[in-house]
Amino acid sequence: MPQPTHHQIKVEILAENDFCIAINKPSGLLTVPSALAPDKRTCMSMLRDQLGARVYPVHRLDRATSGVLLFARTSASAKKIAEMFSNRSITKTYIAVVRGHLLKSGTIDHPIAETKQSQPVEAITQFTPLAQIELPIPVGRYATARYTLLWLTPLTGRNHQLRRHLAHLRHPIIGDTIYGDGRHTAMFRQQLGIHRLMLHASSLSLPAIEATPPLAITAPVPNEFAQLFADYFPQR
Repeated sequence: MPQPTHHQIKVEILAENDFCIAINKPSGLLTVPSALAPDKRTCMSMLRDQLGARVYPVHRLDRATSGVLLFARTSASAKKIAEMFSNRSITKTYIAVVRGHLLKSGTIDHPIAETKQSQPVEAITQFTPLAQIELPIPVGRYATARYTLLWLTPLTGRNHQLRRHLAHLRHPIIGDTIYGDGRHTAMFRQQLGIHRLMLHASSLSLPAIEATPPLAITAPVPNEFAQLFADYFPQR
């Protein structure tokens, strides 16, 4: 059977108004065109083809991250929304599964350099533990494996901020092939059948723009998270 082209595959639209449109980004798909996507299949190109109109990126999610992704409908709207991101009037929340047990909420205030050549700039992430598990599966020199389900709120939007901040805290996100712990990522793949980065943009709150009402957007929990919750986080 012939496979559908990227013109035929549709992205899930979560919310929209006259100024913007939010989609549920799948893990593994780039936000915008890049040398990493030679087939040109990105969230922006797929949404453009689906709508038959140009869209403008106002923030980005890493290729491996899923969840709420916002685009503006015009360049003027993109400028307004970018200002909202800059003054922190837009709230984003994520869920993540990290190595080890985190028992208390906290704030990670650790500057991040956007590139190897740039100076570190302010980067702040708030985190709240939701649940902890201990699996009877040996990883490395330990007989069991501990994990925490986290609620994350970035107050800034730096490159790989959540992944780098959790690695700095020594609780890297599971499935992170750059900043994470390869032994735990391998265990998730081999024992649990989970092959993705365990980071999901679960919600985004956008203030009113002119006469439009505010938007409170949520993205459904991905199958891999739902599987883990059902099997190991029954108290969630």
